[in-house]
Amino acid sequence: MILKRWLQDFSLQSVVAGLLITLVGVTSSAVLVYQAAISAGATTAQAGSWLGSLALAVGVLSLGLSLWYRAPVLIAWSTAGAAMIVTGMEGLSLNEAVGAFMVSSLLILLTGVTGIFDRIMNRIPVPLASALLAGVLLHFALETFAAMKSQPYLIGAMFVTYVIGKRFFPRVSMLGVLVVAVLLGLSLDLLQLDEFRLTATEFSFVAPEFTWRAILNLGAPLFIVTMASQNLTGVTTMRTFGYQTPVSPILTWSGLGNLIIAPFGGFSLNLAAITAAIGMSPEAHPDRERRYMAGVVSGVLYIFLGLFAGVITSLFAAFPRDMVLAITGLALLGTVAASLHATLARDEYRESAFVAFAVTASGLTLFGVGSAFWGLVAGIAVQSILNFRR
Repeated sequence: MILKRWLQDFSLQSVVAGLLITLVGVTSSAVLVYQAAISAGATTAQAGSWLGSLALAVGVLSLGLSLWYRAPVLIAWSTAGAAMIVTGMEGLSLNEAVGAFMVSSLLILLTGVTGIFDRIMNRIPVPLASALLAGVLLHFALETFAAMKSQPYLIGAMFVTYVIGKRFFPRVSMLGVLVVAVLLGLSLDLLQLDEFRLTATEFSFVAPEFTWRAILNLGAPLFIVTMASQNLTGVTTMRTFGYQTPVSPILTWSGLGNLIIAPFGGFSLNLAAITAAIGMSPEAHPDRERRYMAGVVSGVLYIFLGLFAGVITSLFAAFPRDMVLAITGLALLGTVAASLHATLARDEYRESAFVAFAVTASGLTLFGVGSAFWGLVAGIAVQSILNFRR
């Protein structure tokens, strides 16, 4: 009975959305994971273990949680966390880093078990949540057109295909964009497919070493950044698209999964935001109840990539950066527009929501915490002052 329901909900759109989620997630941030591993003192083989363990955990959790909640629950590795490791590993050994990863994972697990984060998120007004999402995603839309400067024919053709697709075949418009991108990429000799390799992942265990220095310099900041910049935006994305999936169990599972893969280089798992917007939007399916299949497809693809991490490194060279930016931006155009509309739709929240949007879109980072958190703080502060004693 359940299998029959899954087959009924499966669609070509979910396959395209799942492929886009995986493609964008891997090509836009996996190289940063590789850099983080090398910065932490890992060998090339251990860097493959980092990528493999993260991808495998992302796949298993996205697949399982999407099927369980029948909603596109998409997990990702923490891009902000990877950036923090690249810049914050000075003086720490690889073993100490693994210990810090485990402490951060345990804190996320405890946050999920206690339900604190869920209660906080349920009190955020929809316009402010929409402002956060619009601010996070805006630069992807802008970078799509900025990329025309270096690749006018490729990006221009992709954009025209997108517009025509929206008019005549809206359900699979992004499939058309992908096909045109690949064909033009091949004809313009932009895709380096000769670099593609299919090699199995060798998972490398590193014994953790727990020191206060590593916990304070890496573990605690990693937890704060993952929660404030990544999970905050991920939950906002879910709420913006009308999914009331309970957050606490998801955090519990992501924290537990992170704890298991930490000795293999899995530094931080969190709710996806940018790629989740692809899976939760009408691009994945007009019927919101069937969009969870995008998470299922993406989960299966990530599991494959986790088992064959060499494929991920091969993708670094295969797709040019401008193409990835354009694919991401075009897939998110509708979401950005809808989020901006929701941001400004209610008069009583218009000014505070716009402040939240502007701060988030600015990319402001203070004390290692990203702009999504500060955008929310600014929006709530402005709204509180404007409504003081009204």
